[in-house]
Amino acid sequence: MKSMAWLVLLSVALGAQAGEEESTPCDNVETDQQGYACAAFNKHTAERELKAAYDELVQRIRDQYADTAGQATALIERMDAAEKLWVQLRDADCKVETFAGKPGSQAFEAAWNTCIAQRSDERSEYLQSIGQP
Repeated sequence: MKSMAWLVLLSVALGAQAGEEESTPCDNVETDQQGYACAAFNKHTAERELKAAYDELVQRIRDQYADTAGQATALIERMDAAEKLWVQLRDADCKVETFAGKPGSQAFEAAWNTCIAQRSDERSEYLQSIGQP
């Protein structure tokens, strides 16, 4: 239960990032079930934001290399390869972090979702920084 307490606190913090104005499952988390729902919400939100950050990066690359389409294509191919490797690393790291949990349990799923959300948020920030002036 102690680990669930930190998970709920972390989930609430991540939920606050998801949207200050809209109501989320992370509002007023008081039970394990609510913590689980919040972690799932955060995972889906972070993955959606990661996809948007990646799509924006691809567009920046196309814009910055508009005169040299071959370079744009080569860089996008490298980004695709890097992204696939990063997903493997993220999942491997989260398997390490959730090793002690019982797969299939809500506590495990909440910890997994929280890990995925954290890593995805970090990756989104990184992708947003690439190619910026």
